[in-house]
Amino acid sequence: MVIPFIRNHHYNFIKRQADILLQALRTVADRKVVESVRSGTEAKIIEMFPDITDDQKQLLGAISALESTTDFHKYLGSLEPYLAKFPRVTKDQIQKLFPKNKKLKIPDLLSIDYRYATYLNWIDIASNKLFIVYHLNGQFVGIEGRYTPTNKKSYCFLCNRYEELALFSAVSKKRSANSSPDYYKAFGNYLCLNGHECNKNMTDVEALEKFIHTVLG
Repeated sequence: MVIPFIRNHHYNFIKRQADILLQALRTVADRKVVESVRSGTEAKIIEMFPDITDDQKQLLGAISALESTTDFHKYLGSLEPYLAKFPRVTKDQIQKLFPKNKKLKIPDLLSIDYRYATYLNWIDIASNKLFIVYHLNGQFVGIEGRYTPTNKKSYCFLCNRYEELALFSAVSKKRSANSSPDYYKAFGNYLCLNGHECNKNMTDVEALEKFIHTVLG
């Protein structure tokens, strides 16, 4: 029985480690160095799964024995049945996350390949807003904010890859008891202009979850 346990960001991390190992196999002549890279690659991948079973460890650890480009393609393909999909979310659930947006434009949820999604995001061009939906601690959470393309490339705060960026600015829902009614505090960060590419690049969720906690409290 196949039990999915590899999330999108895990899979992206594994692919990146596979690229590093394959590059070492192609360019490094010293076998001791290659074997060091092999063992290090396997260890880094296994470390992502603290509750891993023996069968899962064997599945992932097979990377240390790969030799050719074909081997790596087959290895990555063998992991796909174990990808844990982003939980299915309905339009009603999304609407409840953004109750003040009565005319919220929700993307076509049936067109999304949830295997390769760490988070969902879409842009409402009319309001110039970006919406993000994430599954955190067993429930869906949503944040929204102003979305401003920068026409520049730099490092995305979510995936840490060099991409075309936009400034995302979200208003925090945290406020002190004695704050004035018109008080607000916004938090901004630069993220990928293309959310699909960002999901392809994600290898860690720490920055995303930290930002969500900052905004939602």
